[in-house]
Amino acid sequence: MRPKKPLSPRKKNLCKMYMLRSLTYEQAIAEALGQEMERDASVFVYGLDVADHKKIFGSTKGLEKFGPKRFFGTPLSEEAMTGVGLGAAINGLRPVHVHIRVDFLLLAMNQLINMVAPARFGSGGVLKAPLVIRAVIGRGWGQAFQHSKSLQSVFAHIPGIKVVMPSNAYDAKGLLISAIRDDNPTVFLEHRWLYWMEGKVPAEPYTIPLGKVRLVRKGKDVTIVATSWMNVEAYKAAEILARKQGVEVEILDPRTIYPLDKAALVRSVNKTGHCIVADYDWEFCGFSAEVAALVSENCFGRLKSPVTRIAFPHTHCATTRPLENAFYPNAVSIIRAVEKKLQLKPTDLSGEEFYSWENRFKGPF
Repeated sequence: MRPKKPLSPRKKNLCKMYMLRSLTYEQAIAEALGQEMERDASVFVYGLDVADHKKIFGSTKGLEKFGPKRFFGTPLSEEAMTGVGLGAAINGLRPVHVHIRVDFLLLAMNQLINMVAPARFGSGGVLKAPLVIRAVIGRGWGQAFQHSKSLQSVFAHIPGIKVVMPSNAYDAKGLLISAIRDDNPTVFLEHRWLYWMEGKVPAEPYTIPLGKVRLVRKGKDVTIVATSWMNVEAYKAAEILARKQGVEVEILDPRTIYPLDKAALVRSVNKTGHCIVADYDWEFCGFSAEVAALVSENCFGRLKSPVTRIAFPHTHCATTRPLENAFYPNAVSIIRAVEKKLQLKPTDLSGEEFYSWENRFKGPF
């Protein structure tokens, strides 16, 4: 019997493609957690209401099989529970602490800034601190000013913390596995409107390097750097602009706010000569300002226009839906910014349908 020939790289890739399934964002997160808990007995998941019947929008579903020592709810004491996570991490475990709102993480800022972030630095590199903090961000359902923050710029400002913002199911799984395996603390921010979005996800565990940008869409006319949900808005805007204006938009998803893939951003802007930053956070002193500074310092001779920033206004989000809709930038905001930058006539948007998953979000319970 003749020995089988090894598969060619092309056939290997085809095999991997056929193993892809459609999963929602929350299913991809749950699968990443389950696979890492199966692989490594030091991984455990805890947090307020993680075992509730809705399982944090479904993202912790199935983890109860690991038992109450590795999957458990906590008291309303974010500061103390963050300390528990740090203590476990520096003693060889890999905790994943879940916050159903990023706003609640503010109650743990003393631990996060003064204890978690400098743990490796303060020990001269002796201690490892593999603590992942998952936190839900987003909008809708009358969240108002106490339940609608994003805060990635706040966390990225602190040395020693990695900040991850996956915008699709494939990235959610791969980036979460990378964060769990990383020996540094990571804040992992998940937009609640993304939980129902489907994408092709491999069945086997895989990692995505932290600090590597994702090319969402290739283009030559203008670069859009978009974070989290703003990738959805940017892609819709790019499709309309290509169809109605003949404009080819390049979209880059940083994936990680820190570490930041500076080289990839600079290459794209040097190619297009135009840059728009669509950030899911406040504009003032935010990530959009950091990217604008980066581009200005490294692309000055190639820039054909100043960097444009699209982000939250310097105020708080209101409760009512009309005011909330006015607060958040969207695909139309991006289209108008591109028109202004490239000196185009206004795009006819009649008949266009825009994303709104308002009705799919009914609250956490």
